Amino acid sequence: MDKKQLNVAKVFRFKRFARKSYSVFNSLHKTVTIGVLSGCTLMSAHAVSVEPMEQIYVEMSTDSIPPTELDEVVVTASKVNLPLSLAAKQVTIISRQEIERAPVRSIEDLLNYVAGVDILQRGPHGVQADISLRGGSFDQTAILLNGVNLTNPQTGHYSFNIPVNLSDIERIEIVHGPSSLVYGAGAFSGGVNIITKKDSRSNGIAKLEGGMHGLFGAEARGAHKTNSSFHSLSAGYKHSDGYIRNSDYNILNLLWQSRFNINGSHLDFQAGLNDKKQGANTFYSAAYPNQFDDTRGVFISVRGETAGKLKIIPHLYWSRHFDEFQLIREGTPDIPDWYKDHNYHRSDVFGMNINMQYASRWGITGFGGEFRNEGIMSSVLGRPMEEKNGKYTKSDNRSNISFFLEHNFIFNKLTFSIGGLLNHNTAVINKFDLYPALNASYRPFELLKFYASWNKASRMPTFTDLYYTTKTHIGNSNLASEQSEAFETGAKYTHPVVKGSLAVFYLKGRNMIDWVKPSPDALWESRNHTKLNTKGFEANLGLDLKELLGADQPFRSINTGYVYLYQNKVEDELISNYTLNHLRHKFTATLHHEVVRNITLSWNFRWQERAGSYVKYVALQPGERVEFTPFALLDVKANYTLRKFDLFVNANNIFHTTHVDFGNIPQPGFWLSGGASVQF
Repeated sequence: MDKKQLNVAKVFRFKRFARKSYSVFNSLHKTVTIGVLSGCTLMSAHAVSVEPMEQIYVEMSTDSIPPTELDEVVVTASKVNLPLSLAAKQVTIISRQEIERAPVRSIEDLLNYVAGVDILQRGPHGVQADISLRGGSFDQTAILLNGVNLTNPQTGHYSFNIPVNLSDIERIEIVHGPSSLVYGAGAFSGGVNIITKKDSRSNGIAKLEGGMHGLFGAEARGAHKTNSSFHSLSAGYKHSDGYIRNSDYNILNLLWQSRFNINGSHLDFQAGLNDKKQGANTFYSAAYPNQFDDTRGVFISVRGETAGKLKIIPHLYWSRHFDEFQLIREGTPDIPDWYKDHNYHRSDVFGMNINMQYASRWGITGFGGEFRNEGIMSSVLGRPMEEKNGKYTKSDNRSNISFFLEHNFIFNKLTFSIGGLLNHNTAVINKFDLYPALNASYRPFELLKFYASWNKASRMPTFTDLYYTTKTHIGNSNLASEQSEAFETGAKYTHPVVKGSLAVFYLKGRNMIDWVKPSPDALWESRNHTKLNTKGFEANLGLDLKELLGADQPFRSINTGYVYLYQNKVEDELISNYTLNHLRHKFTATLHHEVVRNITLSWNFRWQERAGSYVKYVALQPGERVEFTPFALLDVKANYTLRKFDLFVNANNIFHTTHVDFGNIPQPGFWLSGGASVQF
């Protein structure tokens, strides 16, 4: 064959063969990659990716096809589809197997075990937590469910109010650093994409658990598959009486998913409900221990995807979030006369986008655009309405319009991508911003990869940043959008026994938004800092002990991670509520081993030291300013498997360590729970 002649490579990726007599024959005359995901480590992967089971058409010259086998693990870290081994972007993957082993009850609890993620919890088990990446704030991280951006425009505090149970999740992908080209202009410091299971056959799962502090949980999930469609419905309920006064919660999740396969293309539907009621002891102000929050979120989305050299991916989505915040919980005695009513909010997001991808001899090109409208009606946030709508007297609305273009050049040992996002927000008149992205990876040999990236991103202030004015806070309607520029370089080594990665990064932030105050007695004010620069590095190392030592010994895997951050603080005399209180050090370690046949233990350790300080309250009054104290936690999960049944026991914070993520909000001490699950 002439070297100049093009070769169209059709690559099919399977997680498993169906147990049918014709399974092998279905794969004849096709290139099939078969891989086994060990799932033993929370490792960094430098990737731009596609969905599992997806057919990839890549047209390239015969002498440029990489000689190594394509990776099975894929991630959604770019606008175009590339297998993991060819990509040039860093993400962290948490696999299904890791989720099942972890002694956790929510996504937020699970993310605590990732060195590069900072989880600040006000309440455990998914009650309320803020997530930040690379020293950013909780409002700077995009949260997605199967690619649907559910980031809450009212406040990032509610971005994790999503209708997903742990048993629904196939994997979690975390993109570190500015990711506007991938997830939109709001992905200032990165994004988290939660990918749910797409079952290969009809099945079901049921789970019950209970524990200390009146803990109760139940999950059920059923899936049905036909020749041309897949459908699943899951439900989950969690309850606790609380580990301290006014920390009780009730959480309900419902999630429906359907996929229809049409002549090689597919159409996805999903809809969900998250209903949450929780006691919020000192959540947003240490002067008021009897706060309460009642929230409800719903969403629906439709997504299509065609096959072929030109792939077209249209997407429609809508979400609505209700919030009733009680500064003083109903039923509290001696409510002061000045407190007249609660805060009521309703936020709506509607979006539509189209992503087109074209494969040619020069690589793969992605192009398209997105329209996203964000609105709020509230009793507190926004501008005065001409006519009152129930409890709502204020409102605001804005739209974001963006266009993107990205191209990936693919060579034998080198992948290079260049792209940009052109963005306009109607809240800023007559202004278009361009956010470029450059990513490159070099593979000197099969096991080693070096990469480097340069990206820019932006974030509009939330409606809370702009308008939240109460007895404790003062909003600022003149806030400017945040701007960031990030540089990163690193290396990844992948071997069946040893996996490791190292990343060094530098992020320049401008007009950074935070809630600050000059003295303990002052009110919190939202402000733009002039600048805030962050530098640091992250390292991960994992060993497959079964592969290294053999199957005749009990140890299966050990994984460690460490991150260090340093920030150049501006206006250091200010007391920061969020941005300046970043993690300086975080170390994580996980050990998985067998005890006897069918009984395993998973140990999860983390140590962290937080920079910054907070005002310590005594008898509901502000006192002295104190530094955050480093702490270490150890959790363990014991699991017994018998055919389709699993019995488990979780012991969290074994040594009953006293610690806080936010000042004045004590986190739980030792907490024992257990339960059982069955698969049908």
